[in-house]
Amino acid sequence: MDTPRIPGRTFRPQYDPELFGRFAETFARFMGTARFIAYMTVFVIVWIGLNLIGIYGLKWDPYPFILLNLFFSTQASYAAPLILLAQNRQEARDRVQYDQDRDMTTRTRADIEFLAREVASLRAAVGEVATRDYIRSELRALLAELDERRDRDHRPDNPGHIRSEPEGSGSAASTRAAEARARGGRGGSP
Repeated sequence: MDTPRIPGRTFRPQYDPELFGRFAETFARFMGTARFIAYMTVFVIVWIGLNLIGIYGLKWDPYPFILLNLFFSTQASYAAPLILLAQNRQEARDRVQYDQDRDMTTRTRADIEFLAREVASLRAAVGEVATRDYIRSELRALLAELDERRDRDHRPDNPGHIRSEPEGSGSAASTRAAEARARGGRGGSP
């Protein structure tokens, strides 16, 4: 009871449903072509021609062509289920494809929403960052302020005016001139 039963031989016929399904699809695909209609037309013309003319006196299906009608009925009784089976298989494939497309759409929508949130956060962060134009305008304002201070400090009517000495003069030259005056009243260089 506790050991699994080994499947024995069965005398039922075994078949591969995928193999039969592929056959049904191939058959249904062939029946939907112009080649099939051409073959059937040639077959019917030959059948009727042979039974009307009667080669070697052989007429196996006389005028009402009952055997031909039976052949078409049998063909239709097999073709309809095969076509339905092929349609069912195509519908199952379409359903799987639809489910995959829906899952992909859901993932894509989630990715797009994530990216939209990221872009919004980047826009907010960029709004807080100084832009190149803002920095240029601030630097221009600082330069203008420095120019204004310099001009204001170097005006002669300013009490805190710093007098700039001519080029070539400096504290060493003025010290020498002061020493020369102290020595003898001469104002030149030693």
